[in-house]
Amino acid sequence: MDRRHFIRHGALGLAAAGLARPAALIAQAAPVFDPIGAILPVRALPDRIFRITVCLRPFRASGPRLDSEQVGRKLVVHNYGHGGSGWSLSWGSAAVVVGKAMAGSPKEIAVIGAGALGLTAAITAQRAGARVTIYAKERFPDVRSARATGSWTPDSRVAMANAVGSEFAQLWSSMAHDSYAMWQSYVGLPGDPVEWTDRYTLSDLPPDEMRAAYHATEVMGFAHYADRIADITPRSQVFEPGRHPFATRYALRNSQMMFNVANLAHMLTNDFLAAGGRIETAEFHQPSDLGRLKEKVIINCTGYGARALFRDESVVPVRGQIAWLLPQAGLNYGLLYKTVSVLGRRDGIVVQDLGVDDRFGFGDANETPDRPAAEASVRTIAELFTGPVATG
Repeated sequence: MDRRHFIRHGALGLAAAGLARPAALIAQAAPVFDPIGAILPVRALPDRIFRITVCLRPFRASGPRLDSEQVGRKLVVHNYGHGGSGWSLSWGSAAVVVGKAMAGSPKEIAVIGAGALGLTAAITAQRAGARVTIYAKERFPDVRSARATGSWTPDSRVAMANAVGSEFAQLWSSMAHDSYAMWQSYVGLPGDPVEWTDRYTLSDLPPDEMRAAYHATEVMGFAHYADRIADITPRSQVFEPGRHPFATRYALRNSQMMFNVANLAHMLTNDFLAAGGRIETAEFHQPSDLGRLKEKVIINCTGYGARALFRDESVVPVRGQIAWLLPQAGLNYGLLYKTVSVLGRRDGIVVQDLGVDDRFGFGDANETPDRPAAEASVRTIAELFTGPVATG
């Protein structure tokens, strides 16, 4: 998960309360009538790391590319560059690009890429009446979006504030709300592909000081749109010292939507195939390679791969590494402690160091796992569960 998003949305509830009145926020969040109770400790041991993955989030200062262009005889509609918001904005983004792709009422559409954006765009195009074939070099679990944290973070590194204006903010709001509504339809399905879980921000700082410290980490100038999703953002609760089971003075709790990516990816793939879709293995090195496809309309969902395929230097990699701990039955919450986030998913416990500020990983295209860093992040989390305060 993105630390900036977690504190802004999941912990301090700034989307609902507004950024200018932290004291009012705290007053509204207390008293707490719903106690935390016992917390199942994370078995945060380096020898429980069963894999380490690295994902390059495709960031564009101007936001996701959703325009279209003519490439030879093909109409190519782009759908990439969502930063850390790919899963979160996928359905809303699909609605935008499929609308453009279907403008000429084509009977067939090609989708390039089989990640989160490719699958949702393909399903959306099917529902619009087109026959759809996905062409991709890789499929789940080998695509980059399979390595995502799995949190609802619709404005995580989605644009630079000084590179976009009110028109993009309005478009973002529409995509976020559309995606949110669609993802809610997956809540409660077998296997829990999408579910709501509790999230905790843990600190020895009181909430107002935590908020000030958080703002000090914002140095890049990323765009944030918390106020535009206030209607779908739960309000947080503040637990003062002695009123929670964690080894910190304060705990702030909120609920956040989570994607169980492995199950969700299988479900989306099966839904696409069941509706008559086809997936073909293909690799494209330059735009002219698209000329060999039979479809005249193509939706390009290649994510970070678009940087090379379309020579789009505006795509900047943002490196994120996850240490995966073995799953624990019943561990279905997330937390943020120091610079490390944890998310208990059904396919493993995600542990990720988010860095001291929002420059962390920016411009870093190295996809080689760093084992010492992964173990260090796990040891940081172990600090929370070494004493009697977090037995459960």
